[in-house]
Amino acid sequence: MPAEPQRLKPWLVAFGFWTVLALSYALSSGLSGISEGHEPAWLRGLTWNLADFWLWMLLAPAIGWLGRRTAGLGWPRFLALHGPAGIGVALAQTLVQLTIYWTICGPGRMPVDSLGGFIHMEFFYKFQQSLVSYWVILTVLRGMESRRHLRDERLRSTQLETQLAQAQLQALRMQLQPHFLFNTLNAISALALADPLQARLMIARLGDFLRLTLEQRHAPQVPLARELEFLDCYLGIQQVRFQDRLHTRLDIADDTLDASVPNLILQPLVENALRHGLQHKPGAGTLSISSRREGDRLRLRVDDDGLGLPPAGAPEGIGLSNTRARLHMLFGGTAQLELTAMPDGGTRAEVRLPFIELPA
Repeated sequence: MPAEPQRLKPWLVAFGFWTVLALSYALSSGLSGISEGHEPAWLRGLTWNLADFWLWMLLAPAIGWLGRRTAGLGWPRFLALHGPAGIGVALAQTLVQLTIYWTICGPGRMPVDSLGGFIHMEFFYKFQQSLVSYWVILTVLRGMESRRHLRDERLRSTQLETQLAQAQLQALRMQLQPHFLFNTLNAISALALADPLQARLMIARLGDFLRLTLEQRHAPQVPLARELEFLDCYLGIQQVRFQDRLHTRLDIADDTLDASVPNLILQPLVENALRHGLQHKPGAGTLSISSRREGDRLRLRVDDDGLGLPPAGAPEGIGLSNTRARLHMLFGGTAQLELTAMPDGGTRAEVRLPFIELPA
């Protein structure tokens, strides 16, 4: 919309609002006169009410400005300033309205033959009404201003919280990615001489993984289907490392593929299972990843049949601590990460978080 119509819009809305009020009061007074058996004086009623409400339309911005300037002065000074201001505005509005009405309509049935006499008869009633109108307008405008300030503060607070969460998530990702890269590069260096072909394959899969990571580097949450693409690249790298010693099994419910999950939420859980559960296990091991929707909750599980939890408790390295921190920043207390020992040996890492389906 062009700038000029955009600036005129509030004034047109205000004009329409005050005009509708004036017309409704004029109609009400006319119908009241008919019900009492009097001939309706439509011109007088319309002139009286349009003059009244249009004058308040012109005065309302000044009242609002004065209210904003005195808002932070405290009640004693606020009342001390608006008391005289209210009397002055009410007096001016009353005199101008009565003058306009006399000029257009004259005295009518009133026993007066001069503007001064007309003002004398109508002044006190109209002045009291104008004084009440001043305080009503001031109260309504201050309430609207306070509501707008509260809305702006909430919006600003939400924006700051979002920016802080994104900054913290970015910092956590910068910790997590080097941790993963160092482990992978160490594995590549170990294979470089022993098995150059496998080392080149691992480098290629690492490149695919980093490409997917960079494509979503600003997204704190992604669909589970996208997260599984990350995981597939990561497991491809690990499969080169473990060879026949690693078997993976995915059990992903179809109704969870569009669920929103934190970006790179599964990779540190899988890495923890491989490093602490399966890496030092004699023989082959199985890694199982599953997802289920349980009402309004999403459950993600990473199970391994490795060495299990040590007697001292679950190891809490960079991956798991960052995962807990990310869940807390995104979901507060509504998301949990738990490590438990499997009955037949091994460890289960389970994440429970709100089920939020991303639009296609």
